[in-house]
Amino acid sequence: MAYTSDMKVFSGGASVALTSGICEHLDCAPARASVGRFSDGEIRVQIADNIRGRDVYLVNSTSPPVNRHLMELLIMIDAAKRASAERITAVLPYFGYARQDRKDKARVPITAKLVANLLTAAGADRVLTVDLHCGQIQGFFDIPVDHLSAEVVFVNHLKHHHAVQDNLMIVSPDTGSVSRAREFANRLGAPLAIVDKRRPKENVAEVMNIIGDVEGTNALIFDDMIDTAGTLAKAAKAIKEHGALSVRACATHPVFSGPALDNIENSELEEILVCDSIPLTEKAQSSPKVRVLSLAPLIGEAIRRVHKDESVSNLFKN
Repeated sequence: MAYTSDMKVFSGGASVALTSGICEHLDCAPARASVGRFSDGEIRVQIADNIRGRDVYLVNSTSPPVNRHLMELLIMIDAAKRASAERITAVLPYFGYARQDRKDKARVPITAKLVANLLTAAGADRVLTVDLHCGQIQGFFDIPVDHLSAEVVFVNHLKHHHAVQDNLMIVSPDTGSVSRAREFANRLGAPLAIVDKRRPKENVAEVMNIIGDVEGTNALIFDDMIDTAGTLAKAAKAIKEHGALSVRACATHPVFSGPALDNIENSELEEILVCDSIPLTEKAQSSPKVRVLSLAPLIGEAIRRVHKDESVSNLFKN
């Protein structure tokens, strides 16, 4: 296709497989770059293709190990800038540090804003990302941000691969996710329930109550990420205790840190749908409860539209 002639799509170490899928959607080969490390651990980047005057897309999730992958992306941006790329788009399928988006305690940083500043200072002209933990993070940037939603990916999968039953119930895992879950429920034409919980300390949640009648329903918990899965497991248990026939979950970003997989395996959850914004470990890939949906067509189409100056908002429709 003609539009790929002046476009170059590069991958960092965190998103090799996803970038391959993106390029397959765009009908182009991934651009060549060497991303490695010196013997002392410093990150080394060399772009092998000529990108002078090109529209460049650098794909790298800031997933664990977060600092290394973030630094990779920053160095790749600087390399592209110094190689005279016409426009540089930082593509972050998963935006790390997004949970540090405000001062919720005394003398703490707003690290999400710092990351936004670093990307801009490195030379990015725009950012493309998926399901920020807090949508207001878009306002931390002084450059354009295309914020995609994986809702469409999940909805299309559920409509084509699962019979959307009359007793489907979408469940928000907490009050802070109600708006996101409500929109998802509207797309599927399903009612909404809410898990009311308290968090006594970081990564520890105590489920208190279920707002809404989940008895006799097939519950689907919808969230943007799964970290330790402690909250998710407790929510699933509470929903089942309130009479749900089955409990499933879908979340865009499978962070899966610490005891996440053990929590999932030992939970009431029958299935978890996640996206490939973060590459899974072998253990996670072998889990019978985890199913991965690819973001490659969504991100690839967004890149094509950005490159052609077409509307990206149409991607939010089914």
